[in-house]
Amino acid sequence: MSDDQDIESLLRRCAPTALDALVRRHGQFDLCEDALQEALLVAATSWPQRGQPDEPVAWLVKVSNRKLTDYWRSEHARRRREDIVAAQEAPALRHAPGADAELLAETPKPAPDDELEMLLLCAHPALSELSKIALALRTVGGLTTAEIAQATMVTEATMAQRISRAKATVRAAGASFTLSHRDREDRLAAALHVLYLIFNEGYTATMGENLIRADLTVEAIRVTRQLHRLLPDDGEVTGLLALMLLIDARRSARTTEDGRLVPLAQQDRRRWDYGAIAEAVKLLEHALATAPLGPYQLQAAVAAVHAEAASAEETDWQQIAILYGMLERRSGNPVVTLNRAVAVGFAHGPGAGLAVLDSVADDVRLRRSHRPDAVRAHLLERLNEHASAREHYRRAARAAHNQCEKRYLEERAADLTAVEPTTSSDSDRALVTIGA
Repeated sequence: MSDDQDIESLLRRCAPTALDALVRRHGQFDLCEDALQEALLVAATSWPQRGQPDEPVAWLVKVSNRKLTDYWRSEHARRRREDIVAAQEAPALRHAPGADAELLAETPKPAPDDELEMLLLCAHPALSELSKIALALRTVGGLTTAEIAQATMVTEATMAQRISRAKATVRAAGASFTLSHRDREDRLAAALHVLYLIFNEGYTATMGENLIRADLTVEAIRVTRQLHRLLPDDGEVTGLLALMLLIDARRSARTTEDGRLVPLAQQDRRRWDYGAIAEAVKLLEHALATAPLGPYQLQAAVAAVHAEAASAEETDWQQIAILYGMLERRSGNPVVTLNRAVAVGFAHGPGAGLAVLDSVADDVRLRRSHRPDAVRAHLLERLNEHASAREHYRRAARAAHNQCEKRYLEERAADLTAVEPTTSSDSDRALVTIGA
Protein backbone atom coordinates (compact mmCIF):
# COMPACT_ATOMS: atom_id res chain seq x y z
CA MET A 1 0.00 0.00 0.00
CA SER A 2 1.34 3.44 -0.95
CA ASP A 3 1.86 6.32 1.48
CA ASP A 4 -1.06 8.17 -0.12
CA GLN A 5 -3.31 5.14 0.42
CA ASP A 6 -2.10 4.89 4.03
CA ILE A 7 -3.04 8.53 4.63
CA GLU A 8 -6.41 8.12 2.90
CA SER A 9 -7.19 5.10 5.08
CA LEU A 10 -6.10 6.96 8.24
CA LEU A 11 -8.23 9.98 7.39
CA ARG A 12 -11.24 7.75 6.75
CA ARG A 13 -10.82 6.16 10.19
CA CYS A 14 -10.33 9.48 11.97
CA ALA A 15 -13.11 11.50 10.30
CA PRO A 16 -16.11 10.12 12.28
CA THR A 17 -14.40 10.67 15.63
CA ALA A 18 -13.35 14.19 14.68
CA LEU A 19 -16.86 15.03 13.47
CA ASP A 20 -18.31 13.71 16.71
CA ALA A 21 -16.05 16.01 18.74
CA LEU A 22 -16.99 19.00 16.58
CA VAL A 23 -20.73 18.38 16.79
CA ARG A 24 -20.52 17.89 20.55
CA ARG A 25 -18.85 21.27 20.89
CA HIS A 26 -20.73 23.32 18.31
CA GLY A 27 -23.98 21.45 17.64
CA GLN A 28 -24.21 22.55 13.99
CA PHE A 29 -23.99 19.30 12.09
CA ASP A 30 -23.76 20.57 8.51
CA LEU A 31 -21.29 23.37 9.29
CA CYS A 32 -19.11 21.01 11.28
CA GLU A 33 -18.99 18.49 8.44
CA ASP A 34 -18.13 21.21 5.92
CA ALA A 35 -15.30 22.42 8.15
CA LEU A 36 -14.04 18.86 8.61
CA GLN A 37 -14.03 18.27 4.85
CA GLU A 38 -11.77 21.30 4.45
CA ALA A 39 -9.50 20.01 7.21
CA LEU A 40 -9.32 16.61 5.51
CA LEU A 41 -8.27 18.29 2.29
CA VAL A 42 -5.52 20.20 4.10
CA ALA A 43 -4.35 16.96 5.73
CA ALA A 44 -4.34 15.06 2.44
CA THR A 45 -2.11 17.69 0.83
CA SER A 46 0.15 18.57 3.76
CA TRP A 47 0.76 15.29 5.61
CA PRO A 48 2.68 13.59 2.76
CA GLN A 49 5.22 16.47 2.84
CA ARG A 50 5.22 17.48 6.50
CA GLY A 51 4.56 14.15 8.18
CA GLN A 52 1.58 12.76 10.06
CA PRO A 53 0.80 14.26 13.49
CA ASP A 54 1.02 12.12 16.61
CA GLU A 55 -2.68 12.77 17.30
CA PRO A 56 -4.40 12.89 13.88
CA VAL A 57 -7.93 13.23 15.29
CA ALA A 58 -6.97 16.16 17.47
CA TRP A 59 -5.17 17.71 14.49
CA LEU A 60 -8.35 17.48 12.38
CA VAL A 61 -10.47 18.92 15.18
CA LYS A 62 -8.02 21.80 15.61
CA VAL A 63 -7.98 22.72 11.93
CA SER A 64 -11.76 22.29 11.65
CA ASN A 65 -12.28 24.62 14.59
CA ARG A 66 -10.16 27.21 12.82
CA LYS A 67 -12.21 26.81 9.67
CA LEU A 68 -15.37 27.32 11.69
CA THR A 69 -13.88 30.39 13.33
CA ASP A 70 -13.05 31.82 9.93
CA TYR A 71 -16.60 31.14 8.75
CA TRP A 72 -18.28 32.71 11.76
CA ARG A 73 -15.96 35.73 11.59
CA SER A 74 -16.96 36.40 7.98
CA GLU A 75 -20.68 35.69 8.43
CA HIS A 76 -21.55 37.21 11.80
CA ALA A 77 -20.60 40.21 13.88
CA ARG A 78 -18.64 38.87 16.80
CA ARG A 79 -18.72 40.24 20.28
CA ARG A 80 -15.90 42.62 21.12
CA ARG A 81 -14.04 40.10 23.26
CA GLU A 82 -14.08 37.47 20.52
CA ASP A 83 -12.99 40.05 17.97
CA ILE A 84 -9.98 40.92 20.09
CA VAL A 85 -9.02 37.27 20.58
CA ALA A 86 -9.51 36.58 16.89
CA ALA A 87 -7.36 39.54 15.92
CA GLN A 88 -4.58 38.36 18.23
CA GLU A 89 -4.64 34.85 16.77
CA ALA A 90 -5.18 35.87 13.15
CA PRO A 91 -1.64 35.09 11.88
CA ALA A 92 -1.77 31.55 13.23
CA LEU A 93 -5.31 30.97 11.99
CA ARG A 94 -4.27 31.57 8.40
CA HIS A 95 -2.07 28.46 8.38
CA ALA A 96 -2.61 24.77 9.06
CA PRO A 97 -0.76 23.54 12.16
CA GLY A 98 2.40 21.49 11.84
CA ALA A 99 2.60 17.84 12.75
CA ASP A 100 3.71 18.36 16.34
CA ALA A 101 2.32 17.34 19.70
CA GLU A 102 2.54 20.75 21.41
CA LEU A 103 -0.05 22.28 19.12
CA LEU A 104 -2.53 19.57 20.08
CA ALA A 105 -2.12 19.69 23.84
CA GLU A 106 -5.20 21.86 24.40
CA THR A 107 -7.53 19.61 22.36
CA PRO A 108 -9.21 16.95 24.51
CA LYS A 109 -9.13 13.40 23.20
CA PRO A 110 -12.51 12.03 22.11
CA ALA A 111 -14.22 9.24 24.00
CA PRO A 112 -13.60 5.72 22.65
CA ASP A 113 -17.24 5.20 21.66
CA ASP A 114 -17.57 8.41 19.63
CA GLU A 115 -18.35 6.54 16.40
CA LEU A 116 -21.22 4.77 18.13
CA GLU A 117 -22.60 8.05 19.49
CA MET A 118 -22.34 9.60 16.04
CA LEU A 119 -24.09 6.57 14.56
CA LEU A 120 -26.99 7.00 16.98
CA LEU A 121 -27.11 10.72 16.28
CA CYS A 122 -27.48 9.99 12.57
CA ALA A 123 -30.46 7.79 13.46
CA HIS A 124 -32.32 10.94 14.60
CA PRO A 125 -36.09 10.34 14.88
CA ALA A 126 -36.78 13.44 12.74
CA LEU A 127 -35.21 11.66 9.76
CA SER A 128 -36.78 9.10 7.46
CA GLU A 129 -35.32 5.61 7.52
CA LEU A 130 -33.49 6.11 4.22
CA SER A 131 -32.13 9.49 5.34
CA LYS A 132 -30.78 7.98 8.55
CA ILE A 133 -28.90 5.38 6.57
CA ALA A 134 -27.58 7.86 4.01
CA LEU A 135 -26.34 10.34 6.61
CA ALA A 136 -24.59 7.69 8.69
CA LEU A 137 -22.94 6.11 5.66
CA ARG A 138 -21.60 9.55 4.79
CA THR A 139 -20.41 10.65 8.24
CA VAL A 140 -19.59 7.38 10.01
CA GLY A 141 -18.72 5.16 7.06
CA GLY A 142 -16.95 7.86 5.08
CA LEU A 143 -18.51 6.67 1.82
CA THR A 144 -18.86 9.04 -1.11
CA THR A 145 -22.28 10.11 -2.36
CA ALA A 146 -21.84 7.91 -5.43
CA GLU A 147 -20.99 4.86 -3.32
CA ILE A 148 -24.00 5.43 -1.07
CA ALA A 149 -26.27 5.80 -4.10
CA GLN A 150 -25.06 2.44 -5.44
CA ALA A 151 -25.37 0.73 -2.06
CA THR A 152 -28.96 1.97 -1.56
CA MET A 153 -30.03 1.61 -5.21
CA VAL A 154 -30.93 5.25 -6.00
CA THR A 155 -29.42 7.85 -8.34
CA GLU A 156 -26.46 9.94 -7.21
CA ALA A 157 -28.44 13.18 -7.61
CA THR A 158 -31.24 11.83 -5.44
CA MET A 159 -28.76 10.75 -2.80
CA ALA A 160 -27.01 14.13 -2.76
CA GLN A 161 -30.34 15.86 -2.14
CA ARG A 162 -31.28 13.35 0.56
CA ILE A 163 -28.03 13.85 2.46
CA SER A 164 -28.32 17.64 2.22
CA ARG A 165 -31.88 17.56 3.55
CA ALA A 166 -30.88 15.17 6.33
CA LYS A 167 -28.17 17.53 7.56
CA ALA A 168 -30.61 20.44 7.57
CA THR A 169 -33.21 18.38 9.42
CA VAL A 170 -30.77 17.34 12.15
CA ARG A 171 -29.66 20.95 12.54
CA ALA A 172 -33.26 22.21 12.81
CA ALA A 173 -34.31 19.43 15.21
CA GLY A 174 -31.26 19.83 17.41
CA ALA A 175 -28.25 17.52 17.45
CA SER A 176 -28.24 15.94 20.89
CA PHE A 177 -25.99 13.22 22.27
CA THR A 178 -28.10 12.89 25.42
CA LEU A 179 -30.41 9.98 24.63
CA SER A 180 -32.89 8.16 26.82
CA HIS A 181 -33.00 4.37 26.89
CA ARG A 182 -36.10 4.46 24.66
CA ASP A 183 -34.39 6.79 22.18
CA ARG A 184 -31.47 4.38 21.86
CA GLU A 185 -33.80 1.44 21.29
CA ASP A 186 -35.70 3.36 18.62
CA ARG A 187 -32.47 4.18 16.80
CA LEU A 188 -30.84 0.77 17.12
CA ALA A 189 -32.39 -0.83 14.02
CA ALA A 190 -31.23 2.02 11.79
CA ALA A 191 -27.77 1.89 13.35
CA LEU A 192 -27.48 -1.85 12.66
CA HIS A 193 -28.57 -1.36 9.06
CA VAL A 194 -25.93 1.31 8.58
CA LEU A 195 -23.19 -0.93 9.97
CA TYR A 196 -24.38 -3.73 7.72
CA LEU A 197 -24.18 -1.49 4.63
CA ILE A 198 -20.75 -0.17 5.60
CA PHE A 199 -19.50 -3.73 5.98
CA ASN A 200 -21.02 -4.79 2.65
CA GLU A 201 -19.34 -1.89 0.88
CA GLY A 202 -16.03 -3.05 2.34
CA TYR A 203 -16.70 -6.71 1.55
CA THR A 204 -17.39 -5.96 -2.13
CA ALA A 205 -16.57 -2.38 -3.04
CA THR A 206 -19.07 -0.67 -5.33
CA MET A 207 -16.34 1.06 -7.33
CA GLY A 208 -12.60 1.02 -7.83
CA GLU A 209 -9.93 -1.49 -8.78
CA ASN A 210 -9.96 -3.60 -5.61
CA LEU A 211 -12.67 -6.07 -4.65
CA ILE A 212 -12.25 -5.50 -0.91
CA ARG A 213 -11.98 -2.35 1.20
CA ALA A 214 -10.62 -3.77 4.42
CA ASP A 215 -10.68 -0.35 6.10
CA LEU A 216 -14.50 -0.40 5.98
CA THR A 217 -14.94 -4.02 7.07
CA VAL A 218 -12.53 -3.56 9.98
CA GLU A 219 -14.27 -0.36 11.13
CA ALA A 220 -17.73 -1.90 10.81
CA ILE A 221 -16.65 -4.89 12.92
CA ARG A 222 -15.00 -2.64 15.50
CA VAL A 223 -18.08 -0.43 15.99
CA THR A 224 -20.37 -3.48 16.03
CA ARG A 225 -18.20 -4.99 18.76
CA GLN A 226 -18.68 -1.81 20.79
CA LEU A 227 -22.42 -2.11 20.31
CA HIS A 228 -22.32 -5.78 21.31
CA ARG A 229 -20.44 -4.91 24.51
CA LEU A 230 -23.22 -2.45 25.36
CA LEU A 231 -26.03 -4.84 24.37
CA PRO A 232 -24.67 -8.40 24.76
CA ASP A 233 -28.14 -9.97 24.99
CA ASP A 234 -29.57 -8.35 21.86
CA GLY A 235 -29.98 -11.14 19.32
CA GLU A 236 -29.71 -8.96 16.24
CA VAL A 237 -26.62 -7.11 17.45
CA THR A 238 -25.02 -10.48 18.16
CA GLY A 239 -26.24 -11.86 14.84
CA LEU A 240 -24.77 -8.95 12.91
CA LEU A 241 -21.39 -9.30 14.61
CA ALA A 242 -21.40 -13.05 13.89
CA LEU A 243 -22.30 -12.41 10.25
CA MET A 244 -19.46 -9.91 9.82
CA LEU A 245 -16.91 -12.22 11.41
CA LEU A 246 -17.98 -15.19 9.28
CA ILE A 247 -17.84 -13.25 6.03
CA ASP A 248 -14.61 -11.42 6.86
CA ALA A 249 -12.98 -14.74 7.77
CA ARG A 250 -12.76 -15.51 4.03
CA ARG A 251 -11.05 -12.24 3.14
CA SER A 252 -7.55 -13.53 2.39
CA ALA A 253 -8.90 -16.26 0.10
CA ARG A 254 -11.26 -14.08 -1.95
CA THR A 255 -8.62 -12.66 -4.30
CA THR A 256 -5.39 -13.85 -5.87
CA GLU A 257 -2.05 -12.15 -5.28
CA ASP A 258 -2.62 -10.00 -8.36
CA GLY A 259 -6.09 -8.97 -7.14
CA ARG A 260 -8.33 -11.24 -9.22
CA LEU A 261 -11.64 -12.43 -7.79
CA VAL A 262 -11.79 -16.01 -6.54
CA PRO A 263 -15.38 -17.34 -6.36
CA LEU A 264 -16.44 -19.04 -3.15
CA ALA A 265 -16.32 -22.56 -4.57
CA GLN A 266 -12.72 -22.12 -5.75
CA GLN A 267 -11.33 -20.54 -2.59
CA ASP A 268 -8.56 -22.25 -0.64
CA ARG A 269 -10.43 -22.87 2.60
CA ARG A 270 -7.17 -23.41 4.44
CA ARG A 271 -6.69 -19.63 4.19
CA TRP A 272 -9.94 -18.88 6.00
CA ASP A 273 -9.66 -17.48 9.54
CA TYR A 274 -11.04 -20.33 11.61
CA GLY A 275 -10.48 -18.44 14.85
CA ALA A 276 -12.96 -15.80 13.66
CA ILE A 277 -15.31 -18.53 12.45
CA ALA A 278 -15.26 -20.28 15.83
CA GLU A 279 -15.97 -16.99 17.62
CA ALA A 280 -18.83 -16.21 15.24
CA VAL A 281 -20.44 -19.64 15.54
CA LYS A 282 -20.35 -19.36 19.32
CA LEU A 283 -21.99 -15.93 19.17
CA LEU A 284 -24.64 -17.18 16.74
CA GLU A 285 -25.47 -20.26 18.79
CA HIS A 286 -25.99 -18.06 21.85
CA ALA A 287 -28.24 -15.65 19.97
CA LEU A 288 -30.34 -18.42 18.41
CA ALA A 289 -30.81 -20.04 21.81
CA THR A 290 -31.67 -16.92 23.81
CA ALA A 291 -33.21 -14.27 21.53
CA PRO A 292 -36.02 -13.94 18.98
CA LEU A 293 -34.98 -14.89 15.46
CA GLY A 294 -34.10 -11.91 13.25
CA PRO A 295 -32.72 -11.16 9.77
CA TYR A 296 -29.09 -10.80 10.81
CA GLN A 297 -29.16 -14.11 12.64
CA LEU A 298 -30.59 -15.75 9.52
CA GLN A 299 -27.85 -14.30 7.32
CA ALA A 300 -25.25 -15.38 9.85
CA ALA A 301 -26.74 -18.88 9.77
CA VAL A 302 -26.28 -18.98 5.98
CA ALA A 303 -22.67 -17.87 6.33
CA ALA A 304 -22.12 -20.48 9.05
CA VAL A 305 -23.35 -23.29 6.77
CA HIS A 306 -20.76 -22.24 4.19
CA ALA A 307 -18.04 -21.86 6.83
CA GLU A 308 -18.61 -25.29 8.30
CA ALA A 309 -18.60 -27.13 4.95
CA ALA A 310 -15.28 -28.90 4.39
CA SER A 311 -15.53 -28.24 0.65
CA ALA A 312 -17.82 -26.59 -1.87
CA GLU A 313 -19.23 -30.00 -2.85
CA GLU A 314 -20.23 -30.72 0.76
CA THR A 315 -22.20 -27.47 1.17
CA ASP A 316 -25.77 -28.04 2.39
CA TRP A 317 -27.52 -26.02 -0.29
CA GLN A 318 -30.97 -27.22 0.72
CA GLN A 319 -30.51 -25.74 4.18
CA ILE A 320 -29.20 -22.50 2.67
CA ALA A 321 -32.20 -22.29 0.34
CA ILE A 322 -34.55 -22.73 3.31
CA LEU A 323 -32.77 -20.03 5.31
CA TYR A 324 -32.92 -17.61 2.39
CA GLY A 325 -36.62 -18.36 2.01
CA MET A 326 -37.19 -17.44 5.66
CA LEU A 327 -35.12 -14.28 5.22
CA GLU A 328 -36.95 -13.34 2.02
CA ARG A 329 -40.34 -13.50 3.77
CA ARG A 330 -39.07 -11.20 6.51
CA SER A 331 -37.22 -8.65 4.40
CA GLY A 332 -38.79 -8.44 0.96
CA ASN A 333 -35.31 -7.49 -0.29
CA PRO A 334 -34.73 -8.47 -3.95
CA VAL A 335 -31.01 -9.07 -3.28
CA VAL A 336 -32.06 -11.85 -0.90
CA THR A 337 -34.09 -13.36 -3.73
CA LEU A 338 -31.02 -13.31 -5.97
CA ASN A 339 -29.14 -15.28 -3.35
CA ARG A 340 -32.03 -17.69 -2.95
CA ALA A 341 -32.04 -18.25 -6.72
CA VAL A 342 -28.40 -19.37 -6.54
CA ALA A 343 -29.09 -21.64 -3.57
CA VAL A 344 -32.20 -23.16 -5.16
CA GLY A 345 -30.20 -23.66 -8.35
CA PHE A 346 -27.75 -25.86 -6.46
CA ALA A 347 -30.34 -27.57 -4.28
CA HIS A 348 -32.98 -28.28 -6.93
CA GLY A 349 -31.38 -27.56 -10.30
CA PRO A 350 -30.63 -24.43 -12.34
CA GLY A 351 -34.09 -24.41 -13.91
CA ALA A 352 -35.65 -24.01 -10.46
CA GLY A 353 -33.16 -21.27 -9.71
CA LEU A 354 -34.17 -19.39 -12.86
CA ALA A 355 -37.81 -19.57 -11.80
CA VAL A 356 -36.90 -17.86 -8.53
CA LEU A 357 -34.84 -15.27 -10.38
CA ASP A 358 -37.75 -14.49 -12.71
CA SER A 359 -39.84 -13.45 -9.70
CA VAL A 360 -37.72 -10.29 -9.29
CA ALA A 361 -36.83 -9.73 -12.95
CA ASP A 362 -38.90 -6.52 -13.08
CA ASP A 363 -38.02 -5.18 -9.62
CA VAL A 364 -37.03 -1.53 -10.12
CA ARG A 365 -34.64 -1.71 -7.15
CA LEU A 366 -32.38 -4.00 -9.19
CA ARG A 367 -32.49 -1.93 -12.37
CA ARG A 368 -28.99 -0.48 -11.97
CA SER A 369 -27.43 -3.62 -10.47
CA HIS A 370 -25.24 -6.06 -12.40
CA ARG A 371 -26.14 -8.93 -10.08
CA PRO A 372 -29.37 -10.16 -11.76
CA ASP A 373 -27.52 -10.69 -15.05
CA ALA A 374 -24.59 -12.31 -13.24
CA VAL A 375 -26.85 -14.79 -11.47
CA ARG A 376 -28.82 -15.50 -14.64
CA ALA A 377 -25.60 -16.12 -16.56
CA HIS A 378 -24.41 -18.57 -13.91
CA LEU A 379 -27.67 -20.51 -13.98
CA LEU A 380 -27.82 -20.56 -17.79
CA GLU A 381 -24.22 -21.78 -17.91
CA ARG A 382 -25.14 -24.69 -15.68
CA LEU A 383 -27.97 -25.49 -18.13
CA ASN A 384 -25.34 -25.54 -20.92
CA GLU A 385 -27.05 -22.59 -22.64
CA HIS A 386 -23.68 -21.02 -23.31
CA ALA A 387 -24.68 -18.40 -25.86
CA SER A 388 -27.31 -16.89 -23.55
CA ALA A 389 -25.02 -17.21 -20.54
CA ARG A 390 -22.23 -15.41 -22.39
CA GLU A 391 -24.54 -12.52 -23.28
CA HIS A 392 -25.68 -12.10 -19.66
CA TYR A 393 -22.11 -12.24 -18.38
CA ARG A 394 -21.28 -9.45 -20.81
CA ARG A 395 -24.31 -7.41 -19.72
CA ALA A 396 -23.33 -7.89 -16.09
CA ALA A 397 -19.76 -6.82 -16.84
CA ARG A 398 -20.96 -3.64 -18.55
CA ALA A 399 -23.11 -2.75 -15.52
CA ALA A 400 -20.47 -3.57 -12.87
CA HIS A 401 -18.59 -0.59 -11.44
CA ASN A 402 -15.99 -2.54 -9.49
CA GLN A 403 -13.14 -3.36 -11.86
CA CYS A 404 -12.32 -6.65 -10.15
CA GLU A 405 -15.87 -7.93 -10.60
CA LYS A 406 -15.96 -6.56 -14.15
CA ARG A 407 -12.80 -8.47 -15.08
CA TYR A 408 -14.15 -11.68 -13.59
CA LEU A 409 -17.42 -11.40 -15.52
CA GLU A 410 -15.62 -10.59 -18.75
CA GLU A 411 -13.38 -13.62 -18.25
CA ARG A 412 -16.43 -15.84 -17.68
CA ALA A 413 -17.92 -14.58 -20.94
CA ALA A 414 -14.63 -15.17 -22.77
CA ASP A 415 -14.32 -18.68 -21.35
CA LEU A 416 -17.71 -19.58 -22.82
CA THR A 417 -16.90 -18.29 -26.30
CA ALA A 418 -15.25 -21.52 -27.45
CA VAL A 419 -16.80 -23.95 -24.97
CA GLU A 420 -18.83 -26.83 -26.32
CA PRO A 421 -21.96 -27.84 -24.37
CA THR A 422 -21.40 -30.56 -21.79
CA THR A 423 -23.51 -32.37 -19.26
CA SER A 424 -21.48 -31.38 -16.21
CA SER A 425 -22.85 -28.86 -13.76
CA ASP A 426 -19.65 -26.76 -13.52
CA SER A 427 -20.69 -25.82 -9.99
CA ASP A 428 -17.16 -24.74 -9.08
CA ARG A 429 -17.63 -21.58 -11.14
CA ALA A 430 -20.71 -20.32 -9.36
CA LEU A 431 -20.93 -16.60 -8.80
CA VAL A 432 -22.55 -16.44 -5.38
CA THR A 433 -23.71 -12.96 -4.42
CA ILE A 434 -23.63 -11.08 -1.12
CA GLY A 435 -24.41 -13.20 1.92
CA ALA A 436 -22.81 -16.43 0.70
